[in-house]
Amino acid sequence: MDVEKEIEQVLVSVRPMLALHRGGVDFVSYDAETKTANLRLTGTCQGCPLADLTLKEGIQDILRQKVAAVERVEAVS
Repeated sequence: MDVEKEIEQVLVSVRPMLALHRGGVDFVSYDAETKTANLRLTGTCQGCPLADLTLKEGIQDILRQKVAAVERVEAVS
């Protein structure tokens, strides 16, 4: 399975947690050179003061555990 599909599969499991707060996350791209998944936070996650925490200590940690090719997650708008 390619990395993009692996990332998307993991995000499917993350989205219900974000939806509890009327938020969401979209996969934008993966940079194999930097091993970075670029994601877009949606809904109430956009502009939320805890968005960075959700991204770095939530989504990034889960992706790093489940997708070996991902080392970092970055938010894009």
